[in-house]
Amino acid sequence: MTSDEERFFAVLCNSSENGVKARKGLIRTDHSMIETPVFMPVGTLGTVKAMEQRELVDANAGIILGNTYHLFLRPGMEVMSNACGLHSFMNWNRSILTDSGGFQIFSLAKFKKTREEGVEFSSHLSGEKFFLTPEKVVDIQRVIGSDIMMPLDECLPGNEEKTVFEKSVRLTSSWEKRCLDQFKNTEPAYSHKQFLFSICQGGIHKDLRRQSINDLAFLDFDGNAIGGLAVGEKAELMYETVDFCTNLLPAEKPRYLMGVGTPLDILQCVERGIDMFDCVLPTRNARHGKLYTTYGEINLKSAKHKNCFESPDTECKSYTSENFFIGVLKTFVHL
Repeated sequence: MTSDEERFFAVLCNSSENGVKARKGLIRTDHSMIETPVFMPVGTLGTVKAMEQRELVDANAGIILGNTYHLFLRPGMEVMSNACGLHSFMNWNRSILTDSGGFQIFSLAKFKKTREEGVEFSSHLSGEKFFLTPEKVVDIQRVIGSDIMMPLDECLPGNEEKTVFEKSVRLTSSWEKRCLDQFKNTEPAYSHKQFLFSICQGGIHKDLRRQSINDLAFLDFDGNAIGGLAVGEKAELMYETVDFCTNLLPAEKPRYLMGVGTPLDILQCVERGIDMFDCVLPTRNARHGKLYTTYGEINLKSAKHKNCFESPDTECKSYTSENFFIGVLKTFVHL
């Protein structure tokens, strides 16, 4: 990067009041300019569930997330290659970030066996066995063609013993360095540039988070993610861990908190210096009749809303709040 015009990420302004580390930035990819802080809607299989592309555009979504594990299993890399990548496959001309699939391997696979070389797992769809290495994960994301790629990491339940986390951090650091080497030794499959982030792990253990960050964050990754949070720990512990990590992560690169979250969690973590978020909660909860509003959550399945002829949120200038009563929205939900 030799000039401001070529920079992938630029910090536009910082807050320095009362210990708040919130900042405003700009991410530049070949597909879009992304203002941060940013929330990335999750489009697991090439679509954000229950939403049309034009709704994402209307919501000013400059970047969405796709899932490497699911796309690898279905529709598969042959289809993805023939489609010339995920952007073309889903007719999306803005940015895409793909996770490595590690979380899904460790949470969904019927069988998994982890070793230094990589991870063997059985598809949750068919039971077919696969073996993924860090190098293979990079190759898959080259075929997918996402703008931002994530390396293979090991995702552990939050209640594991510290000794298990210690071993996992060492393995994750090894895998991610191999991902970076493979990334440098390969080229994009299509006509746009791709970027690679690191992921720090270590649960809520500060010494392990420091070790993970020192292993990875100052290598030639384009950005840095914090993984392994919002997996059952108390919110205060998550905020404390995020605050600790952002004190260590380089300021000149974007910081991505994976799998978070609720409106409150996002606001709390923006204050602690996070730039990027993703989570399935907004679309998943909407499909089950829950609205996030300025005043808190609304459960549309509740009988008390049957005759409510008020806007769900008069302070939010959105299509829904300006055109539908709560009682009308209730009729859209399967009761």
